[in-house]
Amino acid sequence: MLRLEGMNAFYGKSHILFDVSVAVGEGEVVGLVGRNGVGKTTLLRTIMGQIPNRSGRIEFDGRDLFAVPSHKLARLGLSLVPQEQAVFGEFTVRDNLRVASPNGELDDRLRKSVVEVFPILDERMNQMAGTLSGGERQMLAMARAFVKNPRLMLLDEPTEGLMPSAVETVERTVRSFGDRGMGILLVEQDLAMVLTMCGRVYVMEKGRIIHEETVTEASEA
Repeated sequence: MLRLEGMNAFYGKSHILFDVSVAVGEGEVVGLVGRNGVGKTTLLRTIMGQIPNRSGRIEFDGRDLFAVPSHKLARLGLSLVPQEQAVFGEFTVRDNLRVASPNGELDDRLRKSVVEVFPILDERMNQMAGTLSGGERQMLAMARAFVKNPRLMLLDEPTEGLMPSAVETVERTVRSFGDRGMGILLVEQDLAMVLTMCGRVYVMEKGRIIHEETVTEASEA
């Protein structure tokens, strides 16, 4: 599904990513771990075309993403949930979902599919997003990506700052995405948590992938 080969990325003249190669298959949940500032978020932004100064190769289903404008990537089935829980606080939950949907509407079919995955949002539809708890805002941010019907979702530290109960909810949701055949690239710092959610893990340090292994290998190490 997604394949990066020899990816380099720059902020101005600063070289941030060095020959990064990463792959995510259909229905596969893959982790990307590393300390703050090693380039994990930059990697996700590079995939989504938000970093223009880049080289190497990014393919999605064999298609060269360098040839696709960033605003058209969602139509191909890619969706990013950024670290900052990107929701419109002055909008209701319903309106947040409506403006994120492909046709700008939240019909009964789409609402049903959303609340099946995010049941807590059913009773929050008319609530202002800015009044939600941190865990609820994260659910809404993920639901906004979900309504675009992605085949691959990029999640940037979705459990950061959440209470343990909310972290468990995020974990269950990520697993359900994989069960539905959606590919997931999950950025996290907590290796122990990633090992419970992912089939394979990449470790990044100073803009480079320094290690890759399956969760089984990591658990036996």
